[in-house]
Amino acid sequence: MKVVLFCGGMGLRLREYSDRVPKPMIPVGPEPILWHVMSYYRHYGHNEFVLCLGYQGNVIRDYLLSTGAQLESVGSIGRGLHYDTFVHRIEGWRATCVETGLSASVGQRLRAVKPLLVDEDMFLANYSDVLSDVPLPLLVEELEKDPNMTAAMLCVRPSYTCHVMSWADESSSRISGIADMTRSSMWINGGFFAFRPEIFDVLLPREELVEEPFGRLIARGALAGVRYSGFWAPMDTFKEKVWFDQMYERGERPWCVWASEAAVG
Repeated sequence: MKVVLFCGGMGLRLREYSDRVPKPMIPVGPEPILWHVMSYYRHYGHNEFVLCLGYQGNVIRDYLLSTGAQLESVGSIGRGLHYDTFVHRIEGWRATCVETGLSASVGQRLRAVKPLLVDEDMFLANYSDVLSDVPLPLLVEELEKDPNMTAAMLCVRPSYTCHVMSWADESSSRISGIADMTRSSMWINGGFFAFRPEIFDVLLPREELVEEPFGRLIARGALAGVRYSGFWAPMDTFKEKVWFDQMYERGERPWCVWASEAAVG
């Protein structure tokens, strides 16, 4: 099953790093977060990647070559979109890098690589800036068990602290309740997806991926959510980057399912 990784963002809230490298290349320990994301999917047997590039895409290409991968082919997929395919013959993975635009939205990037996905029964996708130990088969099985479902998404509790207010009467200014967001009933988009190609029927030009297209899926009863309360964390800010580094140095790496399960075995 192919895995689409959205790697084109500028990471403006991590300017300490993103002035030099694209966000997926910001390191967690000795390797970029992109390596951790790819290792997660490879652990579950998914070794074919489609990387949607944008900001400083050449840095990602250079990194792939530095791992020992070789440039296998170059070409285009319509409308002048160029791609490079890299293959790591020892580790057994293939990554097709597609230039999808400097300022394109996630939805636009996904539409750009449609020619590489339309023949797939299903494909996976990830924002490339979140790490989790969620068992990936949970997401895949949720989509497989119902042929009417077009997409399944990971839903998680917020990892950051924020206070959520409630009012007994929306016309009143009197607050009736307050709760920490992490202990509220709120679930948020976790950035892990499984799709059927029918997602392209509801994803229109210039749209973001989630709000309008997913709204259409909801109206059709074709969007599934997998709720997960285990480890999940984004790397959006410098504070979160430091937190990841501290966890890594302490040996607390729950997202490294490929290492932890090997150790247990």
